[in-house]
Amino acid sequence: MQIKKFDSINVVPFIDIMLVLLVIVLTTATFVANGVIPVDLPESKVAAKNDNKENLTITIKENGEILFDKTVVVIKDIENELCKYKTDIPIHINCDKNAKFDYFVVLIDILKQKNFTNLGIITKKD
Repeated sequence: MQIKKFDSINVVPFIDIMLVLLVIVLTTATFVANGVIPVDLPESKVAAKNDNKENLTITIKENGEILFDKTVVVIKDIENELCKYKTDIPIHINCDKNAKFDYFVVLIDILKQKNFTNLGIITKKD
């Protein structure tokens, strides 16, 4: 039995694996770098900046999911969750433009009942 001599190495499978890993890294890096929940915001002529770190951001996603900062909250638990915050805290409402308006109205009603008055609606500048 004679031993075969290798003259070259097939690197095509290695390149394929590296390209797949590169795509995975680049895809996850964009989500990690942003650090925000993706929501398609409605447009406004004058969009406010969200610079204040001492605030509560309430996000309403397109599927109706409501998040307090990054914590998912069920609609029936919104009142209990709001009890954890002072009534003078700035609240920024971040609502997807394709979300049902009902979720927004329910949220505003609860905020008014609990005497939260420092409310802002986040939009993107067109």
